[in-house]
Amino acid sequence: MRLEEIKAAIKGLPGPEFVELRKWFSERDWQMWDHELEADSKGGKLDFLVQEALDEKHQQRLKDL
Repeated sequence: MRLEEIKAAIKGLPGPEFVELRKWFSERDWQMWDHELEADSKGGKLDFLVQEALDEKHQQRLKDL
């Protein structure tokens, strides 16, 4: 199925089914983002954030939440 066909099918959905699809799509998007974040973390791509936080703590520049 091509993208244009999918778009046309979505436009034809009744309200409740569109809401269900939107919820599913949003949840799927978050799952993909979670997996990407986890992979980046395991791959060391986010280590700079940890180092930045440790530097701020060492310089006593952290604020209480």
